[in-house]
Amino acid sequence: MIRSKTDYMFFLEADRLALGMNRIKPRLFIDAIWRFQRLLRKVEYYTNCKKKLLYQPIRLLYKYLLYRRRLLLGFTIPINVFDSGLSIAHIGTIVVNGNARTGKNCRIHICTNIGNGASTSDTPILGDNIYIGPGAKIFGNIEIADNIAIGANAVVNKSFLTPGVTIGGIPARVISQKGSYGLLRKNGYKNES
Repeated sequence: MIRSKTDYMFFLEADRLALGMNRIKPRLFIDAIWRFQRLLRKVEYYTNCKKKLLYQPIRLLYKYLLYRRRLLLGFTIPINVFDSGLSIAHIGTIVVNGNARTGKNCRIHICTNIGNGASTSDTPILGDNIYIGPGAKIFGNIEIADNIAIGANAVVNKSFLTPGVTIGGIPARVISQKGSYGLLRKNGYKNES
């Protein structure tokens, strides 16, 4: 969670590297996902750090701009869910519950749902270095350990506490010991651990 200007700058840089961008700032019409992520982080910064009444008009403006960008890209991603190093792979439907929590270096693909179970408080907690394949559904009061890859169209409704495995299927089960190795970027390079 962003708690200071330093955190805000760190999150922006971590997201840039996770997306594999070599430029300092996104291009106007080409880098739509990167622009969305920067706006998401700006809203998180103003919501968490700039709570004075003086900043309310700016905060509301950025929230409105984020809302419009969400509609345009098909993302339902609330603030303060993803830690640093978020990488959204494609434009398309992504739905995330506001109570879910995801660690550092998460790569998420289209048609993904991270939602609640029977009650609104039953939401997933995902560790660091998580790869979420296209069409994955993750829901309920579950935990996903670090360095796990979730395969395409997997339905994850139970916890996986063994780090570094690949899960897939309906319902999800361990299908490989490879994990997210080679699927994520850290510090601008492919993840080697």
